[in-house]
Amino acid sequence: MSKASLVSSPADRLPDWLAGDALSAELGAILQHRRLTAVYQPIVELADGRIFAHEGLIRGPATSVLAQPTDLFAAAETGGRLLELDRLCLDVMLAGVAACGRTGKWFVNVCPDSILAGRGRPEACLRALAARGMRPEDIVIELTESRPSGHYDHLRSQLRRYRDMGFGLALDDLGEGFSSLRLWAELQPDFVKLDKFFVRGIHQDPVRQRFAAAVADIAAATGARVIAEGIETFDELEPLYRYGIGLGQGYLFGRPEAVPLGAIERETRDRMTTYAPMTASPARATAGELLIEVPTLPPAALNEQAYQLFNADSDCFAIPVVDGGQPVGLLRRHHVLETFARPFSRELYSKKSCMQMMDADPLVVDRRMSLEALSARVVAADRRYLVDGFIITDEGRYLGMGTGFDLMRRMTEMQISAARYANPLTGLPGNVPINETIDQLLADNARFVIAYCDLDHFKPFNDLYGYHKGDELIQLAGSTLVEAADGRCDFVGHIGGDDFIMLMRSVDWQPRLERVLVAFDDGARAFFRPGHREAGGYVLPGRTGDAAFFPLTCMSIGAVKVEPGQYASHHELSAAAADAKHIAKKTPGRSLFVERRVPA
Repeated sequence: MSKASLVSSPADRLPDWLAGDALSAELGAILQHRRLTAVYQPIVELADGRIFAHEGLIRGPATSVLAQPTDLFAAAETGGRLLELDRLCLDVMLAGVAACGRTGKWFVNVCPDSILAGRGRPEACLRALAARGMRPEDIVIELTESRPSGHYDHLRSQLRRYRDMGFGLALDDLGEGFSSLRLWAELQPDFVKLDKFFVRGIHQDPVRQRFAAAVADIAAATGARVIAEGIETFDELEPLYRYGIGLGQGYLFGRPEAVPLGAIERETRDRMTTYAPMTASPARATAGELLIEVPTLPPAALNEQAYQLFNADSDCFAIPVVDGGQPVGLLRRHHVLETFARPFSRELYSKKSCMQMMDADPLVVDRRMSLEALSARVVAADRRYLVDGFIITDEGRYLGMGTGFDLMRRMTEMQISAARYANPLTGLPGNVPINETIDQLLADNARFVIAYCDLDHFKPFNDLYGYHKGDELIQLAGSTLVEAADGRCDFVGHIGGDDFIMLMRSVDWQPRLERVLVAFDDGARAFFRPGHREAGGYVLPGRTGDAAFFPLTCMSIGAVKVEPGQYASHHELSAAAADAKHIAKKTPGRSLFVERRVPA
């Protein structure tokens, strides 16, 4: 029930002062009097901040020399009482869950030795759960393994009994132990936990990023979900989103507590949504759009069956091999046909399992992966994926396939569409993508800020300095907004003329907008003659023909905070943003007005 690392021998791990009869007596008293405390840490859906499950952890008595779980479990193994401690931990954890009355899914740490030695243990667990009104579907056995073990067959057999009853299975600390990858292949767990070593500072370390991407790929192919452990900062979230890791655990969301959290803090949840990538593609094109139906074969199928399918259909480019709804490989057309074309190859291979000829490492992607991310993955991977295509799944379950040709065609269409609706002066998205993006955010019930940005006294400047300088000033405004935006979660669009829109999910949106005002002022001063800069403006004939003083061009911003359900469409929201902008422009000089009134 602990996350004690037992890489070295238990005796080596114990401090010198934790030895002898006194230690044995202390451990015996803890076990006899059940002097253990359970605490619970949330496991969170990274997409929306909902609590997916809790992990139960055990603490020793606060005043004991065995207060720390690492010392407690090391002492138990040294004294030959590890199984006894493990079973007591499970009972204490379940008792705590029942006492708090909270429903949900609970991850329980169990060492492999407890599983291996547990004759009749699954039935006993069922009785313990039933006595507390819980179901085996509520429990995920989190297997801790950090030493080499040769009992894979026995362990797999014992765990199958638990899984047949409805228990889930998770593999803990992937990448830390000696045999975790072997266990993953042998046990096919429902969840794998990416060790915190690979999460800490992942946004600054390409090696950690590559490891996370590889784990995500294997998980997609095996149907497992990845839980990233040890998340402490928001910056660590972005690469996890990028590689499709959907669950997280760490101090960022909550520390282990005696009472399980009902929800993570709203501020944390809101800020998490800002780190989910916000692409410039309003429709959020995903791999699911490329889905095509392709005939599949089970692992028991013969190579002759694959040959006949390819031979009968010239458009069949690949055949996925699917076992129990999960893809395990890919038969490639040219490989099968070329092999059968060789002398005597048909006689050699036709009656053998298709698993001998399949590619056991196909590209497998989830249907929710963005086309931008998929394109980057295909380009970075082996070029055979462009020819043979990729398998598309839904949380590990086979759906169909996609082709490199369809991916390139769709990406080209998106680029053409983006260019068609982009403002020719700034290259920023124009009205169509702006409106589509607003409608998508509203449909997603997202919290965001719309900022309407407009230049004050731009027409007099354009008249005096010429439209070439006016165009350059508009380009300055666009580049200033882009530089201030968080590219991961903010959107900048150019309505036309000197009007811009920002759609912001960054938590620090207001300081960013304030920096925009200052940065534009600083940049715009270089456009004016020294005398105009010193005077703070210039005199020109006004619309009535009378001379009038015009201040230097500056920017005004009207911002509206949008909560779920407040606006039905981009029409309503655009009108509210325009009203906020008009109020901002009434203030002399640069100004930011934030609409605080709640719409009726």
